Amino acid sequence: MVKQVADPFLTDPLSALHEYFDGIINVREGTYLFQEGMEVHELYCIQSGLVQISKTTSDGRELALKICKKGDLIGEFSFFSNDPKHIFNAKVLENSSIYFIKKERLECKLFENPNLSLSFLKWMSEQYQITQTKFRDLILNGKKGALYSTLIRMANSYGVETENGILINIDMTNQELANFCGATRESINRMLSNLRKKGVISFQNKKITIHDLQYLKDEINCENCPVSYCRID
Repeated sequence: MVKQVADPFLTDPLSALHEYFDGIINVREGTYLFQEGMEVHELYCIQSGLVQISKTTSDGRELALKICKKGDLIGEFSFFSNDPKHIFNAKVLENSSIYFIKKERLECKLFENPNLSLSFLKWMSEQYQITQTKFRDLILNGKKGALYSTLIRMANSYGVETENGILINIDMTNQELANFCGATRESINRMLSNLRKKGVISFQNKKITIHDLQYLKDEINCENCPVSYCRID
C-alpha cells in the first residue's frame, strides 16, 4: 500500500538546526538557488515551495534526481569538502521561502553538539545512499529501467491508492519525466505508450495511474529497497 504521510518540519534528530538558521530568503519560480560549480556558502532548508535537484550530463542534458519540499535540507553533498563547490543544480519549481545557515556557523554548532553532529552525519549518509541507488538504476537498467524505477519512486513519493490503482498525484510533463530518466521525450513517449497498451498504466488529466506496480518491479528485478530510499522527494 502506498500512502502519503505529512512530513514534519525537519526530521526529529535534526530539529535543533531550526534555531540556528541565519535567515530566510524568497526565491522565484524558474530561478536557481545554486548551480553546479558555484562555491558553497550555506546549507538550505525549504520552509515552503518545491526545489528540483539535478545534474547536467556531459552532453548538456538535465538529469533530475529529486524534488525537495518543506523541511528538506539542500546543498549538503559537498558541504564539508575542501574548497567546496556545488555538484548539483537546485532549480526552484514554485515560488519558495528557504531558510539558510552559513557554512561556518553550522560547522561550529555541529562541533558544539555531538548528538546533532551524529544525527547530521547519519542523515547525510542516507541522502548519499538514496542518490547512489538512483544512479545504480540508471546505469544497470538502461532507459526502460530508468523509467520503470522512476515510476516506482514517484508512486512511493506521491502515490495515492484508488480503486483503479496507484494515482501519482503530481502534474508532470513527459519532458520532465524524461529528465528524471536521462532520456529524450520521444523515447519516454514510446515507452509510456507501450505500458498503456499492456494495461500497466493509464493517463487522466495529465496524471498517471499505475495499475500493475509489480510488473514494473519484476521488469527491473526490484530489490525492494526501503521506501525511504526509493523516492524522488
